[in-house]
Amino acid sequence: MSLFDHPKPNDIENWVCVYETGVEYEIEMVRNYFSNLKIPSNILSKRDTAYSLYIGDMALIYLYVPKEFEKKARLALQELENSNTELSEDDEDDY
Repeated sequence: MSLFDHPKPNDIENWVCVYETGVEYEIEMVRNYFSNLKIPSNILSKRDTAYSLYIGDMALIYLYVPKEFEKKARLALQELENSNTELSEDDEDDY
């Protein structure tokens, strides 16, 4: 299977994809968040820089963690999402 066969994350032995996006800064923020929590991670980008594609199947970026960190990473993502939701609701109260 080639890197660009399908927009699904590749199966990588002993690693699990826990996050995917088409926005580079988002994946970097999550990776830094994981780093602060001592969760190792690696980014796999399927972005085709030769054609500067930033949308669609050829622009996806994936974040992988070792299988033994999957549960911790998914919980951390839930906490991050919940904290972002709470911040958004607080911003709405200001208006």
